[in-house]
Amino acid sequence: MKIPKQVKFVIEQLKNHGFEAYIVGGCVRDFLIGNEPLDWDITTNAKPEQIGSIFLKSYADNKFGTVTVQAQIENHNLKIKSKKNQNPEFLKIEITPYRIETKYTDKRHPDEIKWAKTIEQDLGRRDFTVNAMAATFLKPELKNENEKLKIIDLFNGQKDLKNKIIRAVGEPDSRFLEDGLRLIRAVRFTAVLQENKSDLDQNVNKTWKIEQKTLNAIKKNAGLIKFISKERIRDEFMKIIMSQKPEQGIELLRELGLLKYIIPELEETYGVKQNKHHIYEVYKHLLFSLKYAAKKNFNKYVRLSALFHDIGKPRTKRGTGLNATFYNHEIVSARMTARIMNYLRFPKKDIEKTVKLVRYHLFYYNVNEVGEASVRRLVRQVGKENMEELIQLRMCDRIGSGVPKAEPYKLRYMKYIIEKVSQDPISVKMLKVNGKDIMKILKIKQGIKIGQILDILLGYVLSDPEKNEREFLQKQIDNLGRLSESELKKISEQAKETRKKIIIKQDEMTKNKYWLT
Repeated sequence: MKIPKQVKFVIEQLKNHGFEAYIVGGCVRDFLIGNEPLDWDITTNAKPEQIGSIFLKSYADNKFGTVTVQAQIENHNLKIKSKKNQNPEFLKIEITPYRIETKYTDKRHPDEIKWAKTIEQDLGRRDFTVNAMAATFLKPELKNENEKLKIIDLFNGQKDLKNKIIRAVGEPDSRFLEDGLRLIRAVRFTAVLQENKSDLDQNVNKTWKIEQKTLNAIKKNAGLIKFISKERIRDEFMKIIMSQKPEQGIELLRELGLLKYIIPELEETYGVKQNKHHIYEVYKHLLFSLKYAAKKNFNKYVRLSALFHDIGKPRTKRGTGLNATFYNHEIVSARMTARIMNYLRFPKKDIEKTVKLVRYHLFYYNVNEVGEASVRRLVRQVGKENMEELIQLRMCDRIGSGVPKAEPYKLRYMKYIIEKVSQDPISVKMLKVNGKDIMKILKIKQGIKIGQILDILLGYVLSDPEKNEREFLQKQIDNLGRLSESELKKISEQAKETRKKIIIKQDEMTKNKYWLT
């Protein structure tokens, strides 16, 4: 991988003005393991006002002194753009002065921000060793693509990267007392860093782990989560959910005593046995469902609903053993999902969609037992736009239950019926004229002739959709009005037959789409 020229440009400009400048934090970590950084962070001994004087079109909007610029290459000349010019071609670069942080009275924010003098002081206040590295160029040159980086690694971050270890910088208790969110961040990194493109993966340790002393400190300080804003917890939780190994992240949250502070309802499902239809207890079933959603790269709604769809089972369980029942658990699970997501401050639209998927995940789909009317009702309840995700959730539910096939014949048949009832029917209602237009043009009253003409016009439009224009159809109405009764009847019957063949062909194509014969 290469450092973007825009980043080199920013470092070069800072150095040309007599300041130090380093790429720092997560982008250094990602760069070293072969993952493309989403954002680029630079730290410097320049103060915010000095940074702003170098990059005039920039903005600073937080108390940490961060100055953000967006860079673009135009005709080989690098230009710095302002926040207003949001464009995919622009690269966001955040520049923050060296800083040290003082006492954290509220367990969330430093009481005050003090500027540090050296890069060493700045790195010493960071959370984990893999995030506490800095890099710079001895002599940054925009045209030198192979220029080597100088890495500042005071806490053996590269060694921990190689061994896949999450380790707190310095004393773990101190790091977590500074910001309780770091408790979840440690777990998040074990989930999101599970797979990367680096040659560092050529080692025996294939799974990211939390170093024992850091692990013990997380268990000891788990209660600090209570001091963290729900929005920050939600954001870290969703990064775990959207990782390649979310089930491992959720289980680690439980093992470390964090889950009971984030989603206690999920912890309730641990150890709750099910009936003869499931080989796993509820908690494992939910994790395996989530695992499959991540494996298939399903979106956030499917992943969340996979994790929550049976969360109400402990509260609805009646009886024990193979004959236990969980009547209406989907309704209870939907209500609980709404409460959980509201508590974690999810956007309203995310809550509504996820709750809807959970509520209707138990739809019935046995072949020859499900009529089109019941499927139409399901589509109305769930929404046509949500049906694909509902099917995906059912696939996750099946795999999470231990069955071998995610999408058996009957589920493919259900997808066929859903698409069939969701399609706009082939009808004269598709036309841009109606019976009233015919009566007006031909100066006739309501009768069989109107239906015959509409059938013929529909035939024209089915053969060439571009003919569905009022002007064309009005001319055809005038022409058809001159035909005899027998001629009109004959052409109308031919049009009906053509329409029937088209409907049959359309149905065959839909069946073939889902491998149905």
